[in-house]
Amino acid sequence: MSRPRIVIVGAGFAGFRAARTLSRLTRHKADITLLNPTDYFLYLPLLPQVAAGILEPRRVTVSLSGTLPHVRLVLGEAGSIDLDGQTVHYTGPEGDTGTLPYDRLILAAGSVNKLLPIPGVAEHAHGFRSLPEALYLRDHVTRQMELAAAADDPETCSARCTFVVVGAGYTGTEVAAQGKLFTDAQVRKHPLRSGLRPRWMLLDIAERVLPELDERLSRTADRVLRQRGVDVRMGTSVKEATHRGVLLTDGEFVDTRTLVWCVGVRPDPLAESLELPLERGRLLVDPYLQVPGRPGLFAAGDAAAVPDLEKPGEYTPMTAQHAWRQGKAVAQNVAASLGLGERRAYRHRDLGFVVDLGGVKAAANPLGIPLSGVAAGAVTRGYHLAAMPGNRVRVAADWLLDAALPRQAVQLGLVRSWSVPLDTASPELVRAPGAPDPQDGAAAAGESDSDRDHAKGRPGGETAKDQPGGETADRNQPDPVQDPDAAKHSEPPGPVLRPHTRAAAGPPSDAPAVHRPHPDQSSAPEPASPKPTEGDS
Repeated sequence: MSRPRIVIVGAGFAGFRAARTLSRLTRHKADITLLNPTDYFLYLPLLPQVAAGILEPRRVTVSLSGTLPHVRLVLGEAGSIDLDGQTVHYTGPEGDTGTLPYDRLILAAGSVNKLLPIPGVAEHAHGFRSLPEALYLRDHVTRQMELAAAADDPETCSARCTFVVVGAGYTGTEVAAQGKLFTDAQVRKHPLRSGLRPRWMLLDIAERVLPELDERLSRTADRVLRQRGVDVRMGTSVKEATHRGVLLTDGEFVDTRTLVWCVGVRPDPLAESLELPLERGRLLVDPYLQVPGRPGLFAAGDAAAVPDLEKPGEYTPMTAQHAWRQGKAVAQNVAASLGLGERRAYRHRDLGFVVDLGGVKAAANPLGIPLSGVAAGAVTRGYHLAAMPGNRVRVAADWLLDAALPRQAVQLGLVRSWSVPLDTASPELVRAPGAPDPQDGAAAAGESDSDRDHAKGRPGGETAKDQPGGETADRNQPDPVQDPDAAKHSEPPGPVLRPHTRAAAGPPSDAPAVHRPHPDQSSAPEPASPKPTEGDS
C-alpha cells in the first residue's frame, strides 16, 4: 500500500513549522512535499535590521532543505488547485509547470502587501514583506544619502534625505526607528553640505503609535521615536504620491524620494481562487484548521480564518505568533487524520509582545510585564534568538559586530526599483526582464480585462477604508520606497514571476512566543518561553 501524500503550500511561519512537525510525527509513514517559491524560510521580524545594515541578508533566512531533511522541496508558485482531482498545479522558477497530487493539502500561502486606492501609491511606493524589498530599501536609502551629500541645491538635498513611512504598526515603527539611526550614522561620517539632517516621518490615521498594543508600550515607542528626531504624525496619511513627493491628508506636500508603505497585509489571493467560503479574503476553517466539507484540505497562517476560542465570535489575527502555533496544530491534526495521534482544536493566548526600536531601545511586555530601555532590548533580542529556527550564532555575532564596528553603508545594486513593485502577488520574487507576462496568462485562461480591473479595484477582496492611508494595523511587515531616478539607469521592467491565477487576483506570518504581529509575515512568532519547546528550537 502506497504511503499517503501530504502537500504543503508555502514555507512561511505556518508552512515551515507544519512541515517540520509532520516530518517528526509521521516518521517516514507519509510522503511530505513542500511547495515554495524560494529555498528558504524568512524570519520576517528581523527584516528591518537587514534594511538598516545590522544583519546580513542570509542571517534571517533558514535553508529549507538543510532543516527539513525528510521533506521533499519543490521550488515553484502554486497557480491553481483542483480540489476534486486533489492536485496542485504550479509554475517553477524558470517557467516550467508541474502538478503535485495529494491526499492531504495544507494551504499556508501567507499574505501579500495591502493596497489602497490612493493615487500614485502603487507606482511610487514599495512594500516590506520580503528580502528583495529589504535589500532594495537599504540600497535606496544609502543612495539617497550619498546623492544628498553631493547635491549643491539645498531643496534637492532636503528631498533626498527625507524618508516617509506610512503605517505606525510593528513594521513601520521599527523601520522608522532603525532607519533614523542608520542615516544619522552616515551623516556623522559625511556631513551634508547644507548642514541638513536626515528627516524621517511616520504617518498613520490611528490616534497613537502601535495601536494594536497596550498604551504603555505605545507611549514608550512614541517617546523613543520623538527623542530620536522622528517626525511622528498621528491622524495623518498620504492623499496622493508623485515622483517628487507626497501630498498628506492635512494638505501639506512633502518633498521626498522615498515612500515606505507599511499599512498592513492581505491574504494571498490563492485562497480566494478556491471559490470556498471566505472571511475577508481568508479561507474559513473549523477550530481543527480543516475546511468544512473538504476532509483532505487544511489551512493555517494568514491564509486561514481560524475561530478564536479565547474570543468567541472572532477570528485569530494575522500575526506570526498565531501562524507559528497554527503550523504545529495543523500538522498534529493532519497526522491524526492519518491515524497518528489525536486531533486538537487550536487555542492560544498571547504571552506578550516585543518591538525593537534600534540600539539598546525596545518596548516589550513579556507575560504582561511592561518593559522599556535596556531591559526591554535584552528581552527582545533574547526572544528573537529563541524563536529563530536557525542561524542563532550568526545573528548574535552580527549584533556584537554592529555594537563594536561602524556599519558598512554601501550600495550592492542587486535589486532595482522596478523589480520590487508594490502591486505584486509575489513579493518574495523579484521582477525579471524577459519573463512571460502573468497577465497574458490570465487572459488566456479566460479572464477578461474587466475582471482584472475589478480585482485591482478591491485589493484583497476588502473594501477600502474611507480615509486615505488605510488600516492602522501593520500586521506583518510591509513597506514602500521609490526612486524616480532608477528608470534612468535600469533596464525596462519585466513582468512579475507569478502564475496568472494569483497575479490576476492582485497582491507576515509566523514565529514563536513574545512577539510582534505578523509582518510582519505582519506576524512574528509568539512570545518565547524561557526554554523553547522542541518545535521552537
